[in-house]
Amino acid sequence: MRPAIMNRVSDGLANFEASGRGAYAAPRAAALSGVPKSTVYDWARKGLIVPSVSQSTEKLWSYQDLLALRAMHWLRVRKEADKIPASPMAQVRRVLEEIVEAGEDPWSGLGAHVSVDRDGRIFVDREDDGRTDVYGQGAWDYGDKVNLMAAIGGSPGLVAPSAHIRIAPSRLSGEPYLAGTRIGTLVLAALAEDGYQADGIAKLYDLPAREVAEAIDYEMRLAA
Repeated sequence: MRPAIMNRVSDGLANFEASGRGAYAAPRAAALSGVPKSTVYDWARKGLIVPSVSQSTEKLWSYQDLLALRAMHWLRVRKEADKIPASPMAQVRRVLEEIVEAGEDPWSGLGAHVSVDRDGRIFVDREDDGRTDVYGQGAWDYGDKVNLMAAIGGSPGLVAPSAHIRIAPSRLSGEPYLAGTRIGTLVLAALAEDGYQADGIAKLYDLPAREVAEAIDYEMRLAA
């Protein structure tokens, strides 16, 4: 089998497997995680967070990758409101390996929370082991804590971004959708982009107009 064909087969198998854990191209991975697209590509190129679904042809990031992107971005920026400096890259790498890249299932609840002290030192707060820094040392005095699944900064949550919008890796390839349906928010936003009014879209899909408007507003915020 020729290499080009083998690559297409490999990508196809990867995309099939990804249906159970989400699959996102760079622009979508960036929008959902809240990380600039240029940074997403830069980290992939440097081998910091490599797209785990597909690394050839069209790069595809998994839902778990979104957590890694969000965690690294939050840790690597200065928290201006609390004057907390960016955490050292060595500690960031270690905590990502321990929590996110270890493959913890967010749907059974993350067993750990990431937090930092006033010096930017990273701690992991686990239900079973208590609080330790990324080197396993006990810690008691710590500052801001981040819930990777919840909203961070201007980025919506990664489970329930709003009252009627949900994200599940095994549903619609991880694309946001209206709760109780299989209608993706991108579909509704695309119709609005084509000039359809929210009320008309709502009648077309037999949906409440307020939920359609919510989906359109959500996609507009992601695209901003």
